[in-house]
Amino acid sequence: MSYPKRTALALASALAGSVVLLAAPAAHAAVVDVDYQCKTPIGDKSAVSPIDIKGVKSGNGYTLRMSFQKGVSSSPVELGKGAMKPSAVIRLGGAESGQVQVSGPANAAAIPANTPIKISDLTGTYIPKKSGKVSFTAGVLTIKALGTTTTCTPGNSPKPSLELDVTAAGGAQNTSDGGGQLPKTGPLDSATALGTLGGTVLLTGAAGVLWLTRRGQRATG
Repeated sequence: MSYPKRTALALASALAGSVVLLAAPAAHAAVVDVDYQCKTPIGDKSAVSPIDIKGVKSGNGYTLRMSFQKGVSSSPVELGKGAMKPSAVIRLGGAESGQVQVSGPANAAAIPANTPIKISDLTGTYIPKKSGKVSFTAGVLTIKALGTTTTCTPGNSPKPSLELDVTAAGGAQNTSDGGGQLPKTGPLDSATALGTLGGTVLLTGAAGVLWLTRRGQRATG
């Protein structure tokens, strides 16, 4: 095999490998223990529950799902089917601030008295207003049951359960640090991709190999 062809194949292979690395989703998730301090109709209670938050792309935004792996409060009386309704907020950090409201269905089965109340998965929609890395952290949990309201506030300053690299609808960029950024419309359309490959055009597959081969032949001809 001629030198130009060997060079073309090697470069195409390296570029293809770079494509695989750059296309990996930029997300980080972790189950975080949250120490809830609850104000209930019968006094203060506390409980630690591991919290998992997931984000699934949906249109211009994300569907967030907040899962509780342990109960965080209890009731002195039995809560009949459908008597308890949970909701919560997820706090935003990083490129964005504020919070997202999430809620879940009422209890599908009766909850015995003096037993931990298992919270159903809570869901809500997050639509990015700025682009960049956004963190999602468990916030205040609210439980409404039998005409009463229990409010549970994280008391241990929990770490984020989820971090995502997001792009705002319409491609708006977060430039609060004073530096401009290239629009990120896809995993390869970024400053990282251009910097990694020295500002060259990405060439992959048979078309890239053919282009490089012909260029090498012209150079040696």
